[in-house]
Amino acid sequence: MEHGSVLIPGDGIGPEVTSAACRIIDAALQGSGSSINWIECHAGVAALDRGHTELLPQETVDAIQKVGVALKGPCTTPIGGGFSSVNVALRKTLDLYGAVRPVRSIDGVDTRYQDVDIVVIRENTEGLYAGIENEITPGVVTSLKVATEKASYRIAKFAFEYARSRGRKKVTVFHKANIMKKSDGLFIRCAKEVHDADYEDIQYEELIIDAACMRLVQDPTQFDMLLCENLYGDVVSDLCAGFVGGLGVTPGANFGDVNAVFEAVHGSAPDIAGKGVANPLAITMSGVMMLNHISVRNADPKTKAAAERIKVAYNSAVREGERTGDLGGNLGTDAFADAMIRRLG
Repeated sequence: MEHGSVLIPGDGIGPEVTSAACRIIDAALQGSGSSINWIECHAGVAALDRGHTELLPQETVDAIQKVGVALKGPCTTPIGGGFSSVNVALRKTLDLYGAVRPVRSIDGVDTRYQDVDIVVIRENTEGLYAGIENEITPGVVTSLKVATEKASYRIAKFAFEYARSRGRKKVTVFHKANIMKKSDGLFIRCAKEVHDADYEDIQYEELIIDAACMRLVQDPTQFDMLLCENLYGDVVSDLCAGFVGGLGVTPGANFGDVNAVFEAVHGSAPDIAGKGVANPLAITMSGVMMLNHISVRNADPKTKAAAERIKVAYNSAVREGERTGDLGGNLGTDAFADAMIRRLG
């Protein structure tokens, strides 16, 4: 069975790490009777470099809408000026309202924390990321935080469904409703109503975000799943990544009702682009999430089996000391991919 997936290599180190991830995925599926048809499209600076006039070409959007799935490398977003975020534009255009960031300790990656296993669920379409900013007079700028019942209810439903389908026991909602009483107040009201209506088998907790972050760094193992609005989810998911070794070992996915885009959540790292030293693990782990999604979406158990083989392979490689430089090893991008492929079995 052949499955289509749009491949967006991205900018900087993106083409290197996505190429490595595709090799690993193809090797895991080899001989199974299932395969991925990679449909290469572009976004970000890479799209402009190839003659497109837009950072998010319509043909890229159309391709994702046609097959429903994409694997995406990092795209550059300038700070404080320049063009707006391609990632935000992609999520809004495809209505990818549910971001999922699993954060799990990996044997062989030494950190201050052990046995971390958290999933961060982030509302992906509104909040301050609505991008509504105005300079009302010279030197005075306002940013509008948008919260709607529709988005708040659907992300809560998404989070509790995710928890139930994966045997998770508790969902903790991070908020600042003591200050933002209407916007964050709406968010936690909707989350509580969804929980009480259909998900009382799952523990429910609300925490003010500043105190919650303190508790996170004290002992992240007390948390199971975190539900956050857009900005909080962006910050907290990176904070949690620090518990397990950083953004190089954490995957990401963005889900809508129809389409899903799986991505490395780290940056494009232009300073090391082309040197062959970037860590392909995050995008490979995102590819594992993609294979599991395809397995459910297209009723193909072979892609799920391939995903499990890749997971076993990278856990083994890292545990046995075959790592890239950011994880304390000496392997380059392709050599690390080769180490995983040797272990696929």
